[in-house]
Amino acid sequence: MEQILTHPGKKLQTQKVDQPRWQRIILLSLLGYEGAGALMGGILLIAAPGGRYMDMPVEIMHGVFRDFMVPGIILFGLGILNTAAFVAVLRRTRSDWFMAGLALGGLFIWFIVEIVILQELHWLHAMWGIPVLLGWVMAIPLIALRHETVMMRKALLACGILSSLWYLVINIFVPMQYEGYSSVTQTVSELSAIGAPTRVIWVLLATLYPLLFAAFGWGVVKSAAGNRSLRVAGTLIIVYSVMNFYWPPMHLREVIAAGGGTLTDTLHIVWAMITLLFNMLLMGFGAATSGKQFRLFTIVTFVVFIVFGILIGMEAPGIQANLPTPWIGVWERINIGVFQLWVVVFAIVLLRKEKVAGLIKGNET
Repeated sequence: MEQILTHPGKKLQTQKVDQPRWQRIILLSLLGYEGAGALMGGILLIAAPGGRYMDMPVEIMHGVFRDFMVPGIILFGLGILNTAAFVAVLRRTRSDWFMAGLALGGLFIWFIVEIVILQELHWLHAMWGIPVLLGWVMAIPLIALRHETVMMRKALLACGILSSLWYLVINIFVPMQYEGYSSVTQTVSELSAIGAPTRVIWVLLATLYPLLFAAFGWGVVKSAAGNRSLRVAGTLIIVYSVMNFYWPPMHLREVIAAGGGTLTDTLHIVWAMITLLFNMLLMGFGAATSGKQFRLFTIVTFVVFIVFGILIGMEAPGIQANLPTPWIGVWERINIGVFQLWVVVFAIVLLRKEKVAGLIKGNET
Protein backbone atom coordinates (compact mmCIF):
# COMPACT_ATOMS: atom_id res chain seq x y z
CA MET A 1 0.00 0.00 0.00
CA GLU A 2 1.34 3.45 -0.93
CA GLN A 3 1.02 6.55 1.20
CA ILE A 4 1.30 10.09 -0.23
CA LEU A 5 2.66 13.15 1.62
CA THR A 6 0.34 16.18 1.46
CA HIS A 7 -1.72 18.42 3.81
CA PRO A 8 -2.90 17.31 7.29
CA GLY A 9 -5.79 14.87 7.16
CA LYS A 10 -4.50 13.27 3.95
CA LYS A 11 -1.86 10.64 3.24
CA LEU A 12 1.46 11.33 4.86
CA GLN A 13 4.15 9.78 2.70
CA THR A 14 4.79 7.77 -0.42
CA GLN A 15 6.23 4.39 0.41
CA LYS A 16 5.33 0.74 0.57
CA VAL A 17 4.12 -0.02 4.07
CA ASP A 18 3.02 -3.23 5.72
CA GLN A 19 1.95 -4.40 9.13
CA PRO A 20 4.89 -5.46 11.33
CA ARG A 21 5.37 -9.21 11.14
CA TRP A 22 4.83 -9.90 14.84
CA GLN A 23 1.52 -8.01 14.83
CA ARG A 24 0.39 -9.87 11.74
CA ILE A 25 1.28 -13.28 13.20
CA ILE A 26 -0.62 -12.56 16.42
CA LEU A 27 -3.67 -11.24 14.54
CA LEU A 28 -3.70 -14.25 12.20
CA SER A 29 -3.39 -16.65 15.15
CA LEU A 30 -6.29 -15.03 16.97
CA LEU A 31 -8.51 -14.90 13.87
CA GLY A 32 -7.73 -18.55 13.14
CA TYR A 33 -8.40 -19.58 16.72
CA GLU A 34 -11.71 -17.72 16.93
CA GLY A 35 -12.76 -18.79 13.44
CA ALA A 36 -12.16 -22.48 14.12
CA GLY A 37 -13.93 -22.27 17.47
CA ALA A 38 -16.96 -20.46 16.04
CA LEU A 39 -17.28 -22.91 13.14
CA MET A 40 -17.07 -25.93 15.43
CA GLY A 41 -19.41 -24.45 18.03
CA GLY A 42 -21.92 -23.44 15.37
CA ILE A 43 -21.92 -26.91 13.82
CA LEU A 44 -22.46 -28.60 17.19
CA LEU A 45 -25.35 -26.29 18.10
CA ILE A 46 -27.02 -26.72 14.70
CA ALA A 47 -26.57 -30.50 14.80
CA ALA A 48 -28.15 -30.67 18.29
CA PRO A 49 -30.32 -27.58 18.93
CA GLY A 50 -31.15 -28.93 22.36
CA GLY A 51 -27.52 -28.40 23.41
CA ARG A 52 -26.71 -32.08 23.85
CA TYR A 53 -23.30 -31.95 22.14
CA MET A 54 -22.28 -28.84 24.05
CA ASP A 55 -23.69 -30.07 27.37
CA MET A 56 -25.80 -26.91 27.72
CA PRO A 57 -29.48 -26.89 28.71
CA VAL A 58 -31.76 -24.61 26.72
CA GLU A 59 -32.96 -23.08 30.01
CA ILE A 60 -29.73 -21.08 30.39
CA MET A 61 -31.06 -18.71 27.70
CA HIS A 62 -33.99 -17.72 29.94
CA GLY A 63 -36.55 -18.08 27.17
CA VAL A 64 -34.88 -15.69 24.69
CA PHE A 65 -34.56 -18.54 22.16
CA ARG A 66 -36.59 -21.76 21.99
CA ASP A 67 -33.41 -23.75 21.31
CA PHE A 68 -29.84 -23.26 20.09
CA MET A 69 -30.60 -23.41 16.36
CA VAL A 70 -30.58 -19.63 15.74
CA PRO A 71 -27.53 -18.99 17.97
CA GLY A 72 -25.81 -21.90 16.20
CA ILE A 73 -26.45 -20.40 12.75
CA ILE A 74 -25.21 -16.99 13.90
CA LEU A 75 -22.09 -18.52 15.47
CA PHE A 76 -21.39 -20.53 12.31
CA GLY A 77 -21.74 -17.34 10.26
CA LEU A 78 -19.25 -15.60 12.55
CA GLY A 79 -16.89 -18.53 11.98
CA ILE A 80 -17.11 -18.03 8.22
CA LEU A 81 -16.55 -14.28 8.66
CA ASN A 82 -13.46 -14.84 10.81
CA THR A 83 -12.11 -17.34 8.29
CA ALA A 84 -12.59 -14.78 5.52
CA ALA A 85 -10.81 -12.17 7.67
CA PHE A 86 -7.95 -14.62 8.24
CA VAL A 87 -7.53 -15.05 4.48
CA ALA A 88 -7.72 -11.29 3.86
CA VAL A 89 -5.01 -10.54 6.45
CA LEU A 90 -2.89 -13.45 5.22
CA ARG A 91 -3.04 -12.21 1.62
CA ARG A 92 -2.60 -8.56 2.64
CA THR A 93 -5.65 -7.48 0.65
CA ARG A 94 -6.85 -3.87 0.55
CA SER A 95 -9.81 -4.85 2.72
CA ASP A 96 -7.83 -6.74 5.38
CA TRP A 97 -8.40 -3.98 7.96
CA PHE A 98 -12.13 -3.94 7.25
CA MET A 99 -12.54 -7.71 7.36
CA ALA A 100 -10.54 -8.02 10.60
CA GLY A 101 -12.56 -5.25 12.24
CA LEU A 102 -15.85 -6.69 11.02
CA ALA A 103 -15.03 -10.22 12.21
CA LEU A 104 -13.75 -9.15 15.62
CA GLY A 105 -16.59 -6.66 16.00
CA GLY A 106 -19.10 -9.40 15.28
CA LEU A 107 -17.60 -11.64 17.95
CA PHE A 108 -17.43 -8.75 20.42
CA ILE A 109 -21.17 -8.16 20.00
CA TRP A 110 -21.79 -11.92 20.21
CA PHE A 111 -20.14 -12.18 23.63
CA ILE A 112 -21.85 -9.06 24.98
CA VAL A 113 -25.29 -10.34 23.92
CA GLU A 114 -24.49 -13.86 25.17
CA ILE A 115 -23.52 -12.62 28.63
CA VAL A 116 -26.63 -10.44 28.80
CA ILE A 117 -28.84 -13.42 27.88
CA LEU A 118 -27.12 -15.86 30.24
CA GLN A 119 -26.99 -13.24 33.02
CA GLU A 120 -23.73 -14.69 34.29
CA LEU A 121 -20.01 -14.97 33.57
CA HIS A 122 -18.33 -18.28 32.77
CA TRP A 123 -14.68 -19.25 32.42
CA LEU A 124 -15.38 -19.95 28.74
CA HIS A 125 -16.04 -16.25 28.27
CA ALA A 126 -12.43 -15.63 29.25
CA MET A 127 -11.17 -18.48 27.08
CA TRP A 128 -12.89 -17.20 23.94
CA GLY A 129 -13.61 -13.57 24.78
CA ILE A 130 -10.16 -12.34 25.81
CA PRO A 131 -8.62 -13.44 22.46
CA VAL A 132 -11.23 -11.26 20.73
CA LEU A 133 -10.06 -8.27 22.77
CA LEU A 134 -6.42 -9.13 22.01
CA GLY A 135 -7.37 -9.35 18.36
CA TRP A 136 -8.69 -5.81 18.54
CA VAL A 137 -5.42 -4.63 20.05
CA MET A 138 -3.65 -6.02 16.96
CA ALA A 139 -6.34 -4.85 14.53
CA ILE A 140 -6.20 -1.20 15.66
CA PRO A 141 -2.67 -0.58 14.28
CA LEU A 142 -3.65 -2.37 11.06
CA ILE A 143 -6.65 -0.05 10.63
CA ALA A 144 -4.43 2.94 11.40
CA LEU A 145 -1.81 1.70 8.93
CA ARG A 146 -4.35 1.48 6.11
CA HIS A 147 -5.50 5.03 6.93
CA GLU A 148 -2.18 6.68 7.75
CA THR A 149 -3.38 10.25 8.27
CA VAL A 150 -2.94 13.00 10.79
CA MET A 151 -6.64 12.71 11.60
CA MET A 152 -6.24 9.00 12.36
CA ARG A 153 -3.44 9.73 14.82
CA LYS A 154 -5.56 12.43 16.43
CA ALA A 155 -8.48 10.01 16.70
CA LEU A 156 -6.28 7.45 18.44
CA LEU A 157 -4.94 10.07 20.85
CA ALA A 158 -8.48 11.26 21.57
CA CYS A 159 -9.25 7.72 22.76
CA GLY A 160 -7.16 8.55 25.83
CA ILE A 161 -9.64 11.26 26.77
CA LEU A 162 -12.58 9.01 25.94
CA SER A 163 -11.19 6.17 28.07
CA SER A 164 -11.01 8.40 31.16
CA LEU A 165 -14.48 9.82 30.55
CA TRP A 166 -15.90 6.32 30.08
CA TYR A 167 -14.34 5.11 33.33
CA LEU A 168 -15.89 8.10 35.10
CA VAL A 169 -19.31 7.30 33.62
CA ILE A 170 -19.34 3.66 34.69
CA ASN A 171 -18.09 4.62 38.16
CA ILE A 172 -21.16 6.81 38.51
CA PHE A 173 -23.69 4.52 36.83
CA VAL A 174 -22.81 1.05 38.16
CA PRO A 175 -22.83 1.93 41.92
CA MET A 176 -26.38 3.21 41.40
CA GLN A 177 -27.40 -0.33 40.42
CA TYR A 178 -26.03 -1.84 43.67
CA GLU A 179 -28.47 -1.36 46.52
CA GLY A 180 -26.65 -0.57 49.74
CA TYR A 181 -23.33 0.14 48.04
CA SER A 182 -21.39 3.20 49.17
CA SER A 183 -18.75 4.86 47.00
CA VAL A 184 -17.40 6.42 50.19
CA THR A 185 -16.83 3.29 52.26
CA GLN A 186 -16.38 0.62 49.57
CA THR A 187 -13.81 0.06 46.84
CA VAL A 188 -14.38 -0.05 43.08
CA SER A 189 -13.37 -3.73 43.05
CA GLU A 190 -16.37 -4.60 45.21
CA LEU A 191 -18.62 -3.69 42.28
CA SER A 192 -17.24 -6.68 40.35
CA ALA A 193 -16.69 -9.00 43.32
CA ILE A 194 -17.85 -12.61 43.09
CA GLY A 195 -21.44 -12.57 44.29
CA ALA A 196 -21.95 -8.83 43.81
CA PRO A 197 -25.21 -7.95 42.00
CA THR A 198 -23.31 -5.58 39.69
CA ARG A 199 -20.56 -8.01 38.68
CA VAL A 200 -21.94 -8.75 35.19
CA ILE A 201 -22.86 -5.17 34.31
CA TRP A 202 -19.50 -3.87 35.54
CA VAL A 203 -17.53 -6.39 33.48
CA LEU A 204 -19.60 -5.66 30.37
CA LEU A 205 -19.25 -1.89 30.62
CA ALA A 206 -15.65 -1.88 31.82
CA THR A 207 -14.52 -3.97 28.84
CA LEU A 208 -14.61 -0.87 26.65
CA TYR A 209 -12.11 0.99 28.86
CA PRO A 210 -8.96 -1.06 28.07
CA LEU A 211 -9.89 -1.11 24.36
CA LEU A 212 -10.04 2.68 24.26
CA PHE A 213 -6.86 2.93 26.32
CA ALA A 214 -5.06 0.48 24.00
CA ALA A 215 -6.10 2.62 21.00
CA PHE A 216 -4.61 5.60 22.84
CA GLY A 217 -1.41 3.62 23.37
CA TRP A 218 -1.11 2.98 19.62
CA GLY A 219 -1.69 6.69 19.04
CA VAL A 220 1.17 7.50 21.42
CA VAL A 221 3.45 5.01 19.64
CA LYS A 222 2.57 6.48 16.24
CA SER A 223 3.23 10.00 17.54
CA ALA A 224 6.63 9.00 18.92
CA ALA A 225 8.62 9.23 15.67
CA GLY A 226 12.20 9.10 17.01
CA ASN A 227 11.27 9.83 20.62
CA ARG A 228 12.23 6.69 22.52
CA SER A 229 10.62 7.71 25.82
CA LEU A 230 7.30 8.40 24.10
CA ARG A 231 7.44 5.04 22.33
CA VAL A 232 8.10 3.29 25.65
CA ALA A 233 5.18 5.16 27.25
CA GLY A 234 2.88 4.05 24.42
CA THR A 235 4.07 0.46 24.69
CA LEU A 236 3.48 0.45 28.44
CA ILE A 237 -0.05 1.77 27.88
CA ILE A 238 -0.77 -1.08 25.44
CA VAL A 239 0.63 -3.74 27.79
CA TYR A 240 -1.29 -2.21 30.71
CA SER A 241 -4.49 -2.33 28.64
CA VAL A 242 -3.98 -5.99 27.76
CA MET A 243 -3.41 -6.80 31.44
CA ASN A 244 -6.72 -5.10 32.23
CA PHE A 245 -8.67 -7.45 29.97
CA TYR A 246 -8.78 -9.75 32.98
CA TRP A 247 -8.73 -8.83 36.64
CA PRO A 248 -8.84 -11.77 39.07
CA PRO A 249 -12.04 -11.04 41.02
CA MET A 250 -12.17 -10.65 44.78
CA HIS A 251 -14.92 -12.11 46.93
CA LEU A 252 -17.35 -10.05 48.95
CA ARG A 253 -15.70 -8.83 52.14
CA GLU A 254 -18.03 -10.90 54.35
CA VAL A 255 -17.00 -14.03 52.44
CA ILE A 256 -13.31 -13.23 52.86
CA ALA A 257 -13.78 -12.55 56.58
CA ALA A 258 -15.50 -15.94 56.94
CA GLY A 259 -12.47 -17.69 55.41
CA GLY A 260 -13.97 -18.04 51.93
CA GLY A 261 -11.18 -16.23 50.14
CA THR A 262 -9.33 -18.05 47.36
CA LEU A 263 -6.33 -17.59 45.08
CA THR A 264 -8.23 -15.00 43.04
CA ASP A 265 -8.31 -12.69 46.06
CA THR A 266 -4.52 -12.89 46.35
CA LEU A 267 -4.09 -12.38 42.61
CA HIS A 268 -6.44 -9.40 42.78
CA ILE A 269 -4.02 -7.69 45.16
CA VAL A 270 -1.07 -8.63 42.91
CA TRP A 271 -2.87 -7.14 39.89
CA ALA A 272 -3.49 -3.94 41.86
CA MET A 273 0.21 -3.63 42.71
CA ILE A 274 1.24 -4.27 39.09
CA THR A 275 -1.31 -1.70 37.93
CA LEU A 276 0.17 0.93 40.25
CA LEU A 277 3.66 0.12 38.95
CA PHE A 278 2.53 0.42 35.32
CA ASN A 279 0.74 3.69 36.06
CA MET A 280 3.84 5.27 37.54
CA LEU A 281 6.16 3.93 34.83
CA LEU A 282 4.06 5.12 31.92
CA MET A 283 3.55 8.50 33.60
CA GLY A 284 7.29 8.80 34.15
CA PHE A 285 8.15 8.06 30.53
CA GLY A 286 5.29 10.26 29.33
CA ALA A 287 6.45 13.19 31.46
CA ALA A 288 9.99 12.84 30.09
CA THR A 289 8.71 13.74 26.62
CA SER A 290 6.98 16.99 27.54
CA GLY A 291 7.72 20.39 29.03
CA LYS A 292 8.47 21.53 32.56
CA GLN A 293 4.85 22.24 33.51
CA PHE A 294 3.70 18.74 32.56
CA ARG A 295 6.62 17.19 34.45
CA LEU A 296 5.66 19.16 37.56
CA PHE A 297 2.06 18.03 37.11
CA THR A 298 3.29 14.43 36.93
CA ILE A 299 5.33 14.86 40.12
CA VAL A 300 2.24 16.17 41.93
CA THR A 301 0.32 13.15 40.63
CA PHE A 302 3.02 10.86 42.05
CA VAL A 303 2.75 12.57 45.44
CA VAL A 304 -1.03 12.12 45.44
CA PHE A 305 -0.54 8.43 44.55
CA ILE A 306 1.80 7.93 47.49
CA VAL A 307 -0.25 9.86 50.06
CA PHE A 308 -3.60 8.32 49.24
CA GLY A 309 -2.00 4.93 48.65
CA ILE A 310 -0.86 5.01 52.27
CA LEU A 311 -4.37 5.97 53.40
CA ILE A 312 -5.82 3.07 51.37
CA GLY A 313 -3.29 0.70 52.92
CA MET A 314 -4.26 1.80 56.41
CA GLU A 315 -7.91 0.88 55.86
CA ALA A 316 -7.43 -2.15 53.57
CA PRO A 317 -7.17 -4.72 56.42
CA GLY A 318 -10.75 -3.80 57.30
CA ILE A 319 -11.95 -5.39 54.07
CA GLN A 320 -10.52 -8.81 54.93
CA ALA A 321 -11.87 -8.59 58.47
CA ASN A 322 -15.23 -7.16 57.30
CA LEU A 323 -14.72 -4.16 59.55
CA PRO A 324 -15.71 -0.54 58.80
CA THR A 325 -13.62 1.23 56.16
CA PRO A 326 -15.07 4.75 56.48
CA TRP A 327 -13.11 6.50 53.71
CA ILE A 328 -11.42 3.82 51.62
CA GLY A 329 -13.76 4.41 48.66
CA VAL A 330 -12.88 8.11 48.62
CA TRP A 331 -9.12 7.54 48.91
CA GLU A 332 -9.16 4.94 46.12
CA ARG A 333 -11.27 7.08 43.79
CA ILE A 334 -8.95 10.05 44.30
CA ASN A 335 -6.01 7.89 43.21
CA ILE A 336 -7.93 6.58 40.22
CA GLY A 337 -9.18 10.07 39.40
CA VAL A 338 -5.76 11.72 39.34
CA PHE A 339 -4.47 9.02 37.00
CA GLN A 340 -7.43 9.48 34.66
CA LEU A 341 -6.86 13.24 34.79
CA TRP A 342 -3.18 12.72 33.95
CA VAL A 343 -4.18 10.65 30.91
CA VAL A 344 -6.53 13.40 29.71
CA VAL A 345 -3.83 16.07 30.09
CA PHE A 346 -1.23 13.84 28.40
CA ALA A 347 -3.57 13.25 25.47
CA ILE A 348 -4.23 16.99 25.13
CA VAL A 349 -0.48 17.72 25.17
CA LEU A 350 0.11 15.19 22.37
CA LEU A 351 -2.87 16.46 20.37
CA ARG A 352 -1.46 19.98 20.54
CA LYS A 353 1.89 18.69 19.28
CA GLU A 354 0.11 17.00 16.38
CA LYS A 355 -1.64 20.26 15.56
CA VAL A 356 1.63 22.19 15.55
CA ALA A 357 3.35 19.51 13.45
CA GLY A 358 0.43 19.55 11.01
CA LEU A 359 0.65 23.36 10.64
CA ILE A 360 4.39 23.17 10.00
CA LYS A 361 3.99 20.48 7.33
CA GLY A 362 1.12 22.45 5.77
CA ASN A 363 3.34 25.53 5.47
CA GLU A 364 6.16 23.51 3.93
CA THR A 365 4.00 22.11 1.11
